[in-house]
Amino acid sequence: MAPNIIGSTFILAETAISDANNNKMSSTGAPVATAKQAPAPPPAKKLMPVAAAAPATEAKKAATPEPFKTQIVWHNVVLFIILHSTALYGLFLIFAENAYLEIIPIYFTSVLGGLGITAGAHRLWSHKAYKAKLPLRIFLMLCQSLAFQNSIWEWTRDHRVHHKFTDTHADPHNSRRGFFFAHMGWLLCKKHPDVGGKGKHIDMSDIEADPVVRFQKKYYFVVMPICCFVVPMMIPYYFMGTSLKVCFFTCSMLRYCLSLHATWLVNSAAHFYGMKPYDMSISSANSKWVANLTLGEGWHNYHHVFPWDYKAAELGSTYNANWTTGFLDAMAKIGQAYDLKYVTKEMVYRRLRRTGDGSHIASQLDDNNNTNNTPTNEMVVHLDHDAEETAVWGWDDKDVTEEDRKSASIANSDLQCKQD
Repeated sequence: MAPNIIGSTFILAETAISDANNNKMSSTGAPVATAKQAPAPPPAKKLMPVAAAAPATEAKKAATPEPFKTQIVWHNVVLFIILHSTALYGLFLIFAENAYLEIIPIYFTSVLGGLGITAGAHRLWSHKAYKAKLPLRIFLMLCQSLAFQNSIWEWTRDHRVHHKFTDTHADPHNSRRGFFFAHMGWLLCKKHPDVGGKGKHIDMSDIEADPVVRFQKKYYFVVMPICCFVVPMMIPYYFMGTSLKVCFFTCSMLRYCLSLHATWLVNSAAHFYGMKPYDMSISSANSKWVANLTLGEGWHNYHHVFPWDYKAAELGSTYNANWTTGFLDAMAKIGQAYDLKYVTKEMVYRRLRRTGDGSHIASQLDDNNNTNNTPTNEMVVHLDHDAEETAVWGWDDKDVTEEDRKSASIANSDLQCKQD
């Protein structure tokens, strides 16, 4: 389009010059001015800047990118309609076929898939919050395949971009575009160009060096269907005598749909509702009910401030709905998980005093002029990301400060546990 516009501009300019010459000739009555007449200034000197400025103006317009327009991916829309329709039918079959016992394998496989996301794709591979031996990595890879939320490689890339560029156009599920978009709408339309553009600068070399991740990525569409649909369906079929119809629509489709929405709530609800005791300038918030549905991923304000903490929360005397941390502590005791990084109470205290919203008990102790306001276990209880400090996606991010690295605590460090 730009060359035609520029060419048209030149034509208009030449026409203007020609009209000016014709008008001059008709007013003097002769094509050439006499020697006694004062020479008229050349028209080209007046009109040439117009012709010369036009290409520059049009070139500037051409260089300006067009505003991004949301493009619906109708193929995904159709697939999501089918998914939710089959899930609703599965819910109907539970009551119609008295398949109440089938809720047990649904819950069991949902927990396994959840661990594949929370302990695996999220805390291990995305944030490098701890390290895992080969048997644990294989187990978590299979569980992540059971969850069917794209491969570990793709999940990790999107999540690191989300943390690095939260609530900007580069964020795959930018909450500034609304609750529905952050929840599932981002999967129904094409990604903003910034997601891919800025995502190229995210370091993925550690993920690409993991043979478990490479294996899953290569054979994903073989491993995933078996783990996500076949195995959950065959367990109640063989061990409970349930019909294949009920097994498929309840233990496979209903379970899968519910697990997706549980994960999506972290992207949506945990960015809209809850308290912000650690940093009130960011959208992520602490939500206990989201934590209960996601094995402990709902303490989201804490997690975005300290993404490399393997607990993803500030824990008190109990796990406080953070069952993923309980699982990782158990794995650490048998030597499968090691080098678990976590934030010290002093680091938490310094940060919440500086940027928190005052809802943390330590801030309340300060407000009451309590001199004994040292952080304890009792402490566990709008969108302006431009004002946020440099965001990091995890422990291996080059932007993690040396102060944080030195202040962090590490359980089952490399010196205490041999690698594979």
